[in-house]
Amino acid sequence: MSLIELSQQLYDSELGTALRESIYMFPIIEGLHLIGLAFSVGLLVFVDLRLLGLFLRFIPIDKLLHPLRPWILVGFLVTIVTGILLFVAAASKIVLLDVFFYKLIFIVLAGINAFWFEVKWGQQIKNWANDEQYPKGARIAGGVSLALWSLVVITGRLIPYLSYE
Repeated sequence: MSLIELSQQLYDSELGTALRESIYMFPIIEGLHLIGLAFSVGLLVFVDLRLLGLFLRFIPIDKLLHPLRPWILVGFLVTIVTGILLFVAAASKIVLLDVFFYKLIFIVLAGINAFWFEVKWGQQIKNWANDEQYPKGARIAGGVSLALWSLVVITGRLIPYLSYE
């Protein structure tokens, strides 16, 4: 089964049809998707800017990241679930867009960057959290995260504008 055929099946499914035809469900899911983005990517922007030394310089990174981490993770969970539902509702149109695949690539790269940060720097964050300047690798991870999540949001916002005739 090709990607086009699979996307058409999702689009034609009971769930896809129900989401598309409901006067309330699609806007509610879209709203929850944006709220999830605000919590996940929005709070991550604070962390990334702190890693770069551009924001909240008086707060050690571990004191910022630790209380925000659960909110960021819940935000990502909400964003992923609602993103899948939004995809199902318009799958046959979305898979025709190059920008959708760019978005997926940016999400994967951002995930790899976050994993690398956690493995390389996150386990020993208390050792350098009070340093005047953070390790170069941690700063690079913050800058890459900021760039990639910005690209995810930009490409995601392009999808509805490019997919409707």
